[in-house]
Amino acid sequence: MAATMAAWTADAGTVVSQKFQSPTLKREWVYNVYLPDGYDTGKLRYPVMYLLHGNGGDENEWVAKGEAQRTIDRLIADGLMPPAVVILPSATTTWYVDRKEPMETAFLKDLMPEAESKFRIMTDRMGRVIGGVSMGGYGSLRFALKNPEMFASVALVSPAIYVPEPPETSSARRVGVFGEQYDPEVWKSLNYPTLIDAFLAKKISMPVHFSSGDHDEFQIEYHATNLYKVWRDNKIPAELRVIDGAHNWDTFKQLLPDAMRYVFQTVRRPELVNGASQ
Repeated sequence: MAATMAAWTADAGTVVSQKFQSPTLKREWVYNVYLPDGYDTGKLRYPVMYLLHGNGGDENEWVAKGEAQRTIDRLIADGLMPPAVVILPSATTTWYVDRKEPMETAFLKDLMPEAESKFRIMTDRMGRVIGGVSMGGYGSLRFALKNPEMFASVALVSPAIYVPEPPETSSARRVGVFGEQYDPEVWKSLNYPTLIDAFLAKKISMPVHFSSGDHDEFQIEYHATNLYKVWRDNKIPAELRVIDGAHNWDTFKQLLPDAMRYVFQTVRRPELVNGASQ
């Protein structure tokens, strides 16, 4: 599919804060939602992206530090992605796995149904993408590999996908997720290599956008390139972007536009809700 689309007439979207009681987490859960211009007065159902933050972040991080709202507005206005809804959940330092809290289960069983019931978003694979930065990249990759029937494409921005282990300076070794004291066997049991064979056996094409700075202090460019080669070897669509930058928000916000452009190539355009008229 061509990288550009017919431009949409669009003004700025809005970001709204949401909260609900999560049965799995047994607590209130907060998340933000980007709604495209015209959402409140329209009758369209939109493709959706779940955009995950990094270690120690929250639902505000991508907007406050990553300029996500400005980026999405510009991409839509320039015709580089369709109008879409973006869900930005808070996951603190859980690494999106069922360890500190059952965050993986809660994401799939609570958050996604909550968002689908509250907002006019598509609920099938070809209307849904996922992505994240650092810890959020780690989580996004696991969600997609375990559930490729649910996501059309994946955006991995400086993803913390270390093989065989995280570097000594990684927060993965300090947050108590992979053992109260970091246990390499726990890390290895949850990391993506344990999921690759089962994913490939399903023969579901899952385009992935890999990106990193070339001076990332965790050498994520190396790990992203290694996994990119797996995608190329298996003839699955993928793109790799390595730019001048470190593991920080200056780099992440430069990487986000191309990552979002890429993953939204794969999804359906906004559609009228069943029964609605123009």
